[in-house]
Amino acid sequence: MRWLLWILGAAIVYQALVLLVVRLGWRNPRVKSGRDPSSLGLAFETAWFPTAGGKSLHGWWIPSGDGAAPVLVLVHGWGRNVARMLPYIGMLHPAGFDLLAFDARHHGASDADEFASMPKFSEDIRAAVEEARRRRPEIEEVGVLGLSVGGSAAIHAAAHDERIRAVATVGAFATPADPRATLGRWWWILGPGLPLAFRMVERRIGLRFRDIAPERHIGRASARFLLIHGTADSVIPLSHARRLEAAGAGRARLWLLPGRGHSDPHREPAMAAALAEFFHP
Repeated sequence: MRWLLWILGAAIVYQALVLLVVRLGWRNPRVKSGRDPSSLGLAFETAWFPTAGGKSLHGWWIPSGDGAAPVLVLVHGWGRNVARMLPYIGMLHPAGFDLLAFDARHHGASDADEFASMPKFSEDIRAAVEEARRRRPEIEEVGVLGLSVGGSAAIHAAAHDERIRAVATVGAFATPADPRATLGRWWWILGPGLPLAFRMVERRIGLRFRDIAPERHIGRASARFLLIHGTADSVIPLSHARRLEAAGAGRARLWLLPGRGHSDPHREPAMAAALAEFFHP
């Protein structure tokens, strides 16, 4: 009987540790950007605009100088900030786009909001679209470029906002329910305790993973999609990109970058031209 109690006690301790690790891992670092578009020699305006929950988002408005230029919203990934988009700003501004890059809620200089989540990223993207249209009220359509969770959230946002007509993602996941996508290569150590841990996360954000999964939303969007994924991505498995392409109802095109990982696709020589071609109407 005593050994059963030992096993039960060990199981309880293990589960408690898994819950703690997942809870702590959910706490994204909030680091303000140390660089801005002036480091690229670009003029810009600091932007503050409202988002859900009465919070405010910090960003940069970088106009092209062409009053008829297409408008793009740029969104970083988990634990990063608006400066992560500087390589893409350097590509897209010369191509003739007005750009709005921003810190998602609970990231960078934007307002704190208890915790970050993919649904909050999605709400913030839609708030950025609203801000872009406020600055350019004559435009009817906006494009979005999102990295990692920012890309996954952009898919979700496009399914809920018809003003988003084109979405390019880099390293997006198809579902947050896959522990490989949310916990990395060592997920199996926590595996037995993850069902309860993920339920804790779902309860806190108020939504089930299966309901917010980008692969369930991409086919509902009227936008077109360019899914960019490095074949050596060790953070988000390549299978996620293929799942998104399959769920895209013919409106999603997959571009695989041989040898690229999760954080270096912007170094692909053809990236600037591919994005410019995709986003130009």
